Amino acid sequence: MISADTLEQIKRRTELVALIGESVRLTRRGRSWVGLCPFHKEKSPSFHVTPERGRFPCFGCGEGGNAFDFVMKTEGLSFPEAARRLAERAGVAIEESGTREDRSREAAQRRARDDLYSAMHLAAVYFEKMLQEHPDARVARDELAKRRLVAESPTDRVAVALSAFRLGYAPAGWDGLAQFFREQGVSPALGEQVGLLAPRQGRAGHYDRFRNRLMFAVIDLQGRVIAFSGRILPDPQTGLVDKETGKYVNSPETPIYRKGETVFGLFQARQGLRQAGEAVIVEGNFDVVSLHARGVDHVVAPLGTAFTPEQAQLIKRFTPTVTLLFDGDAAGRKAVQKAQDAIKRAGLVGKAATLPDGKDPDDLARERGADGVRAVLKQARGLLEHLIQSALDEGFARADAEERAQRAKEVVELLAAEDDPTVRAMAQRYADDIAGQLASRDASLGLVDARTFGALARQVHAALHRPAQPARDAPRGPRDPVVEAALGAILDYPELLDDPEIAPRLGLLDGDPVLVVAALQRASRDALDVDALLAEIPVSIHAFVSRRLVAPTHAEPEQARGELLANLDKLRVRQLTRDNRDDALEMARREARGEGDAALELLRDAQARARQKRGIVT
Repeated sequence: MISADTLEQIKRRTELVALIGESVRLTRRGRSWVGLCPFHKEKSPSFHVTPERGRFPCFGCGEGGNAFDFVMKTEGLSFPEAARRLAERAGVAIEESGTREDRSREAAQRRARDDLYSAMHLAAVYFEKMLQEHPDARVARDELAKRRLVAESPTDRVAVALSAFRLGYAPAGWDGLAQFFREQGVSPALGEQVGLLAPRQGRAGHYDRFRNRLMFAVIDLQGRVIAFSGRILPDPQTGLVDKETGKYVNSPETPIYRKGETVFGLFQARQGLRQAGEAVIVEGNFDVVSLHARGVDHVVAPLGTAFTPEQAQLIKRFTPTVTLLFDGDAAGRKAVQKAQDAIKRAGLVGKAATLPDGKDPDDLARERGADGVRAVLKQARGLLEHLIQSALDEGFARADAEERAQRAKEVVELLAAEDDPTVRAMAQRYADDIAGQLASRDASLGLVDARTFGALARQVHAALHRPAQPARDAPRGPRDPVVEAALGAILDYPELLDDPEIAPRLGLLDGDPVLVVAALQRASRDALDVDALLAEIPVSIHAFVSRRLVAPTHAEPEQARGELLANLDKLRVRQLTRDNRDDALEMARREARGEGDAALELLRDAQARARQKRGIVT
């Protein structure tokens, strides 16, 4: 832990105007300095720096604080990280608190980690140099040229992006980097520890892990290289691509790198995220670099993994909103759905934009430029709406009825799984549109039974209006499996209540299900008001009814009809059995008339219990 005296020295030696002036153009105004706020977009300066007080307030967005706060907010660092950054800048030696043993152990750990960072920095320097000087690097430069990432001047956007992402080239030879490390006095064991070198099998020495690859440096929030991602290139001699190896080879996890906790491009995008008020998340390294090179600088990507809650938390340091810009294919849609959970857990506002068919963000940027990318991003919808629309577009464009049913079920499940009341309220606006789209597609596809889609509309409505979770001790619904199956079929398709073969048999139901049936008979068949229905039935059965309306079991009304009739027949058999038992009780009662009042009372109790089991009030 950094001592209080050290923190005080850092404060005294840090000139706040000079610190902030490195990233914000400041103009003196009286005793303060003013400039455009780095934390939000503005045209007139409302960001003030008051060196006498050591504070910076913004009267536009409310951000403020001291030197430590500024570094933490602009670079996404923790307080100890910001303190160390300022200490290094001010030339203050860090004095640790704690016991001598603790300080010695922490110092040794820092030196070991610093050695790893140094090795990665040297590797980045080597790869950058090879991209410019190695004769085989033409295959890497050709790949960049194919993607129109060729700088016309040392200061244009492409040059700045290539430099910021520290692109380089790993030669095809087996030990170029290993030899460079030896020349620099770096132990090959250190290169092995950070995943740059691997030991040779059966003999001494090490070989390079990355060979003939275009290298992307992975940089942490303190600007340190912590890993690499290498993209495959054609063989410099034959021009052929080795299809046996993966398109990308990534650094393994090391003491300084955890891929699920790292966001590619976040260091380069941190200012752009604050200015734009959102982070655009893409899938590939080239997508990030390509968009940055064309002026869309609030773009980042996960690193060879699904978007994780830890990555979402990192992004949240800079912006509360993310927009997913994944490929429009099935894999891209699946990636959006997986990312939804991480976004929700981090408390971010999530949106998704749809790319043109067959295009990835790099294609879009090359063909339509920054304006074309921004136009697509402007059409982004909330994640829930995006997933619903994607499911409909994918499933109902097909003639396969089973596939359409599966997509319909997916829509219902998406709505049912959303527990945020605000998001559900927003999604409610889409319920009528969903039903309308289904009805339209039903007509165009010539489906035989339009009631299937009418049922889906009710299910969607039920998902949007389902009640809060019931109390844990509340009954889950009918305990009798026969009654539960019969009532469930009715809830799947309430129009079965009008069936002339079914209507006369509904009297076989008793207890709470009778109240549910009565409420359904009074309800509209076209637009079931779930809230009104639940208000009319006992709370004890709310959970079962809500769950069945949201996730019906029967895909077709005929299936539900058959299930309902079969279970009503079972209830009829039960009733006949009970009636026979009641007749036997009545006969025994008559026979016992001459045997005294006690026997008569006993038989009356038995008959009352039998009636009670049937739900009859005497």
